[in-house]
Amino acid sequence: MQPPYLEGSFAPTDAEHDAALTVLEGEVPADLAGAYVRNGPNPRFAPMGRHHWFDGDGMLHAVRFRDGEARYRSRYVRTDDFEAEGEAGEALFRGLLEAAKENPTGRYKDSGNTDVLPFGGELLTLHYMAGKAWRVDRESLETRGALAWPGKLSAHAKVDPRTGELLFFDYGPKAPFLTWGTLRPDGTHQVVDLGLEAPTFPHDMAFTERFAILMEPPVTLSLEHARRWRWGVVEDLERPFRFHLSPRAGGEARTFEAAGCYLYHVCDAWEERDEEGGSVVLVGFRCPRLFPEPDPADGPYRVMMANLRLRATLHRWRFDLRTGACAEEPLDDLNAEFPTVDDRRMGQGARFAYAVTIPTDRRRVRFDGLVKHDLRTGARRGVFAWGENRFGSEAPFAPRVGSTGDDDGYLVSFVHEEGAATSEVVVLHAETMELACRLAVPHRVPLGFHACWAGDPA
Repeated sequence: MQPPYLEGSFAPTDAEHDAALTVLEGEVPADLAGAYVRNGPNPRFAPMGRHHWFDGDGMLHAVRFRDGEARYRSRYVRTDDFEAEGEAGEALFRGLLEAAKENPTGRYKDSGNTDVLPFGGELLTLHYMAGKAWRVDRESLETRGALAWPGKLSAHAKVDPRTGELLFFDYGPKAPFLTWGTLRPDGTHQVVDLGLEAPTFPHDMAFTERFAILMEPPVTLSLEHARRWRWGVVEDLERPFRFHLSPRAGGEARTFEAAGCYLYHVCDAWEERDEEGGSVVLVGFRCPRLFPEPDPADGPYRVMMANLRLRATLHRWRFDLRTGACAEEPLDDLNAEFPTVDDRRMGQGARFAYAVTIPTDRRRVRFDGLVKHDLRTGARRGVFAWGENRFGSEAPFAPRVGSTGDDDGYLVSFVHEEGAATSEVVVLHAETMELACRLAVPHRVPLGFHACWAGDPA
């Protein structure tokens, strides 16, 4: 059976590219200055055994906007494991659907293929299984080596726009099971052990001015799988979802319990203070289950395919700092995920979130448009569909040059039409969710994971 995530829009591209982009519709905004950068898997060699979508080598696809023009560039993330396979001329690492025992050092490949974010004048690429953070030049996309610090980071580290600090977390099958930390612009860092008694499987974190928010979903790493050197998790929705609010200034974390579920990605979190202590609010996309019922027609890929059939809706959790209670409520019923906000307001209560919409009638996960939500009310403020048989990427908010207001900027995404040999870059006005321009990319950009906006320095 052909691996489902090596076909069609998911098939890897065979080379790195540089190209000027031509305008198909509209015009490139003159007040858009910076780079849209998207990460994702792009396997260089044929897989050893069954292929999981998350296995591929990291490849960055970037569009540089400057002076009303745009240029595309793609480069592999050259991790140590990538270089080792390059020297061997073949794959050395088996993926998530296979046992890792025969892999070098007995682990899965650190590919840096999941997340990308600007930090310290560079880009960092991160892997969701927790590994090294790889430094990348913002202009050339050349890998500069691993971040020089002694720990591991999972994907979805955050940069506090007020302080410039990188907040990160790490998790694994051995104690300490969940830690978080801060890497400051001067290179100093701290790491906090939350003291969990068993492994857990978080995917994201959040923060406010005073707290780092860590997640302990009712999902644990499977000991049965671990004994066979395989990756696997066990979901128990009878258990609560625990949020740990750890003071950034030091001190004991406070734990809040919510109904069992899974939470891939957070929109934002913020504090609402009052004389009685106030509360912390977190908004994200709640998944009722991590593993829906597998379809036997998917054969050896049935568990992976079920896990990747994302079902998630906008949800709000409120943590009462006085009573320790957690109140939660659904905000919308639209199936959506991969949210972004204005990074300049992260941790302070960004007003709007922009997420991808996900059709529920597709065998493989696709992003068929964007939806904008008001995070204060949960109301939809606009939807943009890419068009029939066209699928896009996560779309970060790009502030207009000189802008300081909410929503005053653009959304940028790669869009690919199934079966086409080329792709497009689509730019929307964030305020109106209307088209600003469409640009032709002369090469196909495979569908992938997370993206960021790296604005030019003021």
